[in-house]
Amino acid sequence: MNYTIREIKETEYALLDVFLYEAIFIPEGMEAPPKSIIDTPELQVYVSGFGKQKHDRALVAEVDGNIVGAVWVRIMNDYGHVDDETPSFAISLYKAFRGQGIGTALLIRMLDVLRENGYKRASLAVQKANYAVNMYRKADFQIVDENEEEYIMIKSFNSSRNI
Repeated sequence: MNYTIREIKETEYALLDVFLYEAIFIPEGMEAPPKSIIDTPELQVYVSGFGKQKHDRALVAEVDGNIVGAVWVRIMNDYGHVDDETPSFAISLYKAFRGQGIGTALLIRMLDVLRENGYKRASLAVQKANYAVNMYRKADFQIVDENEEEYIMIKSFNSSRNI
């Protein structure tokens, strides 16, 4: 599949709400939550006022001129927060575009952006049952904490391992 990865435009920031909802992991056999779930404070931390904070960065994936996925980072007190110097990841694709390497390409490109901008590491939280855990492990994210449902993972940029 042909796709392009580029920086998000300010006029496209509202799409992060859409991709925040798409990022919610729904285990097999479970019903999707209502879209209003993204209005909760614990999820709004990912998108509220995006672009106004120094560490906000986002990329999108386009197929045939349509945005089909996004990856964004910011330093925030989210599920994957480790400290006030480490940006946390959010990454999402429309279901029809998953499993085709686009998410991996978004992840790698954002890791490059962070490394080039002098960050020492990045973090994320991912549910243990989410198939994306394998993608993060291949990108050399390491599990640093966990609870019953999810892992907290960190990627340090002193590692030379790539996917």
